[in-house]
Amino acid sequence: MRAGTFERAIELTLRGLYSAALYVLLPVTLYHLVWRGFRQRAYLLRWDERYALYREPQTEAQAARQTAVAAATSSDDEHIEHVWVHAVSVGEVNAAAPLINALLRERPHLRLLVTTITPTGSDRVRALWGARVRHVYLPYDLTGAVKRFLRRHRPQLALIVETELWPNLLFACRDHGIPAYLVNARLSERSLRGYRALRPLVGRALRTLRSIAAQSDADAERFRRLGARADQTIVCGNLKYDTPVDPAIEVFARQFRASCGERPVWIAASTHPDEEAAMLEIDRKLRAHWPQLLMLWAPRHPERFRPATQQAIDAGLRVATRKLTRLPDREDAVFVIDTLGELMGFYACADVAFVGGSLQPIGGHNLVEPAAVGTAVVTGPHLHNFSDIAAQMRNADALRVVDDADAAADALRTLLADPDERARMARAALALVEQGRGALQRTLALIAEGVDAPVR
Repeated sequence: MRAGTFERAIELTLRGLYSAALYVLLPVTLYHLVWRGFRQRAYLLRWDERYALYREPQTEAQAARQTAVAAATSSDDEHIEHVWVHAVSVGEVNAAAPLINALLRERPHLRLLVTTITPTGSDRVRALWGARVRHVYLPYDLTGAVKRFLRRHRPQLALIVETELWPNLLFACRDHGIPAYLVNARLSERSLRGYRALRPLVGRALRTLRSIAAQSDADAERFRRLGARADQTIVCGNLKYDTPVDPAIEVFARQFRASCGERPVWIAASTHPDEEAAMLEIDRKLRAHWPQLLMLWAPRHPERFRPATQQAIDAGLRVATRKLTRLPDREDAVFVIDTLGELMGFYACADVAFVGGSLQPIGGHNLVEPAAVGTAVVTGPHLHNFSDIAAQMRNADALRVVDDADAAADALRTLLADPDERARMARAALALVEQGRGALQRTLALIAEGVDAPVR
């Protein structure tokens, strides 16, 4: 048996076993959607997209006619692409935003499809781009669903953001002749260990990619250890550094201060349920020093907006919310940010920020956003999802990493009492953000061949 034939046989066997396991677990996906639906109603909607069971299925001939009509109605037939970007949720959508905006700006005839898995990701796509892009949920990695998805949408190029490694999806892109890139790619040591059981399959799936645009040398090395080829992995940097700061944020911050008064403000951002009690305890300790303190609170997930609000009320604090009052007044003690897509603006309103998902082994959340608007940052020790950014910020002395909630309270209290130190940290962070820019142009150059290829 030839080597290529033997390798193909192994791939088909691994894919078959993987797909069989997914079909056995299919009832679990239904249970998951129902369970999540009790917490967030949007999970009960649009199930057809989850399984690629579209209401109006397209035949190959119908899809071909649709492509032909789109080409015929364009003023520039050779530059109409259908680029598909997959970003699992809000964080990935925000990370991909500079890239998507650049594609829309530089190639105005581009037809863009953006997929997510979560409803919050879907809402963020619509908030950022509205009708300028098309959005659907990415189906589960079932062989039939993936084929139906690709046949329905007929993407010419696939850009997969960060760490969405679905084997059937990647193999199907190869089999359909769709060049696929992993952009802003990151892979933590923890995730690498998690792929251990599937490494023979995932490694082969990785090798179907045209390129892997890694965030750092360490990420590139981990992808190679997972099975990627050395010539596939290119370090392009982190797109988060290229996220622009809206000039309107400065105006918003002034309006915020005019409404709530000149008093100390801290923000508990992207917190998870197991961190919520700790946030209120931190606020209690800080309030002992500054009775007029204002706490901004942005839970990570929408289903936690109401419980967080109630916890603050139960703690005897006067609470307002973004949806209800828009801005806090001078008497409010806690202001819950119960909206999506506004966190960066509220970071700019705070003197100091605590970034959650870090007191428990969740892996942390985006540290660049507060840094980019000049807000001093404190975080917990669990930062494996942002290890490289955290290391860079620590080396620049632009970040305080603490071991637990008590230490977080101490660090926040120290920074609130020391405006000079906050300003120094802000300058160091801003310099680091400026130094980190450039991933966008490197990524655009890497994918240019696929983006500029004529429609098939």
